[in-house]
Amino acid sequence: MYLVMNRFRVKVGSEAAFEEIWRSRESKLLERDGFVRFDLLKGEEKDGYVLFASHALWRDKEVFVDWTKSPQFRSSHGRPKSEQTVDYAGPPVLECFEVIDDLTIVA
Repeated sequence: MYLVMNRFRVKVGSEAAFEEIWRSRESKLLERDGFVRFDLLKGEEKDGYVLFASHALWRDKEVFVDWTKSPQFRSSHGRPKSEQTVDYAGPPVLECFEVIDDLTIVA
């Protein structure tokens, strides 16, 4: 498995606009073979911003790289259609990880 994470520092007051952009986006992830799961996480307020993290889990690095070269990726990562603006406390930070071990609990 391969985990791709983007961290966004959203200035306080822009959280609702950021969340709305994510909720209203036209995701193309489900169209891609090898896509496993997506989560958008919201952290706590700190130093005038709220930390958000997007996590996308892929079958392996190769299918993720293929995604980044696809027409679906380009259309998903254009300017948001929302007229709302978001104030960021810096650029997003991309981090990628190979999953070494995972533990899944099934209820």
